[in-house]
Amino acid sequence: MSQEKGLKKTGKGNREKFGSRIGFILVSAGCAIGIGNVWKFPYLCGQYGGAAFILLYLIFLLILGIPVMVTEFAIGRNAQKSAARAFDMLEPKGSLWHHLKWISILGCYMLMMYYTTVCGWMLDYFVKQLRGEYVGKRPEEIAPGFTSMLGNVGELSFWTILVCVIGFAICFFGVKKGVERVTKYMMLALLALMVILAVHSVFLKGAESGIEFYLVPNFKAMAKQGWGNVIYAAMSQAFFTLSIGIGAMLIFGSYLDKDRSLTGEAVIVTALDTVVALMAGFIIIPACFAYGIAPDAGPSLIFITIPNLFSQMAGGQFWGGMFFLFLSFAALSTVVAVFENIIAYDMDMFGWSRKKSVLVSAILVMLLSMPCVLGYNLWSDFAPLGTGSSVLDLEDFIVSNNLLPLGSLAFVLFCTRKNGWGWDDFIQEADTGKGLKLSPRLRIYMTWVLPVIILLIFFKGYYDKFCNQGLAQLIGWMTFAVLLVAFILWCSLSKKRGE
Repeated sequence: MSQEKGLKKTGKGNREKFGSRIGFILVSAGCAIGIGNVWKFPYLCGQYGGAAFILLYLIFLLILGIPVMVTEFAIGRNAQKSAARAFDMLEPKGSLWHHLKWISILGCYMLMMYYTTVCGWMLDYFVKQLRGEYVGKRPEEIAPGFTSMLGNVGELSFWTILVCVIGFAICFFGVKKGVERVTKYMMLALLALMVILAVHSVFLKGAESGIEFYLVPNFKAMAKQGWGNVIYAAMSQAFFTLSIGIGAMLIFGSYLDKDRSLTGEAVIVTALDTVVALMAGFIIIPACFAYGIAPDAGPSLIFITIPNLFSQMAGGQFWGGMFFLFLSFAALSTVVAVFENIIAYDMDMFGWSRKKSVLVSAILVMLLSMPCVLGYNLWSDFAPLGTGSSVLDLEDFIVSNNLLPLGSLAFVLFCTRKNGWGWDDFIQEADTGKGLKLSPRLRIYMTWVLPVIILLIFFKGYYDKFCNQGLAQLIGWMTFAVLLVAFILWCSLSKKRGE
């Protein structure tokens, strides 16, 4: 389908638009910037050799993250629809690509089923830090606080519902007056807080060792962890940090005009996401070294290790509050962006007004968030992925290990296969406007190599998840993974009826 035909069918004139280019960049970056940037990235650096890991991470962002993001932006801008209708608009008549839209729809709902709860944790800890609940407390007094919060149904429910109310209230006012306006200020506040916290951290007494660890590559530490493990960790983090694969970026492409080429915009969004991740490391790692706290503490780093750090620090009540406000902004920016996707799905699929979509979606997301809330207390005996797992682990596995890579594979195949949207229409859309262009010489790479990398991440994720649960379990789950890929290939290999 030609670009002109695609635009004619979409009713382009009725589509909401961003008010400015900076609004699009900050909203898209806000979607990409999330808890993984400021929670997962620093502890991965701690585990895998500091700067050596960062170097690999940046390489994979360039060769993996940016190309997939460009495909999402291009599909959205040309179709002028969310992922709920984009495949239908651009696919050849009679093909099966439209079945893949459910990856995006399920992905956004499933992500919000636990992300709203985790965002609530951030707001809860922000209030507790400002109240000074951890000031002067010993480590053995701080650690039970996180467990106590998880066990309190009322507390978790309150913060989860509050996150939903805030997010949907912002989206109620539309793309320009709600999502763009609020997210711009939220992101600017996030960036300012990040700089203040990083400057404070690097000037702490004893922070020099942390700065050296963070900036000087330690290839011996990488070799000790195993090069394959380090490379895969860097590849996975580069892939998952950008929120690609579930149409979260596609929707913002649909609100974008054609003044700028999409590769340049993707590079800027990725750069902002990367700056936040790197600065989060400057906030956490030097401070950990300054106070003798291990920077490779894993997932507990944020909620157990970091409060210990601020309890020892002069002015820790204030700095701890600012840190969790920073985290709250990072999480809320993603929540607002994905809520906008969910609202757009309803509007595109059912023809609902924004008001009706906000109301129905808000109630639905609040209800769907409750299993995650209950998974740490009333349903704590439910271990869906083996001993020690929770409802959140199951929901995160479905999104991170399944829908994100499978959705990315679907977008890449759709943009590169002749029986999909096709390379020619894709590259034309991607390169329309001023700015950095996507080289036509990348066609072979994006058509054949990039899908293989995505499949490697997908299958390796399954293997790592179940390799320690016995051979029978591993074979069963790997078979399931193969069937999921087979579904993607079945849709992508379909031809127009009559061929």
